[in-house]
Amino acid sequence: MMHKTEDIASRLLGQAYDTLDARTQKVARHVAGGERIVRHPAQDPESTPTRGQRAADAVAKFGGSWAFVGLFGVTMLGWVGLNAALMYTRGSTFDAYPFILLNLFLSMLAAIQAPIILMSQNRHAERDRLHAEHDYEVNLKAELEIMLLHEKIDALRETQWADLIAIQKDQLDLLTRLIKK
Repeated sequence: MMHKTEDIASRLLGQAYDTLDARTQKVARHVAGGERIVRHPAQDPESTPTRGQRAADAVAKFGGSWAFVGLFGVTMLGWVGLNAALMYTRGSTFDAYPFILLNLFLSMLAAIQAPIILMSQNRHAERDRLHAEHDYEVNLKAELEIMLLHEKIDALRETQWADLIAIQKDQLDLLTRLIKK
């Protein structure tokens, strides 16, 4: 198989097998062996998220939803409304205007939520990068297979031309013999 792999690398890719990067060598091996390269991304053992990754995904999913925006708005209005009602009824509040305690809570929420969302986005970016690499491998293998098919068709066409010329030569010989008789 190695000879065929090196032949594919030099003939179709124009480089020696040893000079190719690991992904391209993998594709050349799959083409030479006639093996499938397509796989389902969910079947990768590395694709199983850890508990922390699942939690980060859940926080990012909720933090980027209309439910969070609605809950956030209701909480803000409730905070301001409760403080206004307490000011009106008792003359004092637990967080007077400009709501410094509320600002502290919002800052803490943002300080915790932002890195968690970034962790989730980084994981998704890594997964997308792996999908793109796999797509590259599949596309390269498809391109090499098409090139091999073109070579086979060209070879068949050449042999057919040679066969047609031989048949035509035989027919001319027969016609020549018929005319001589």
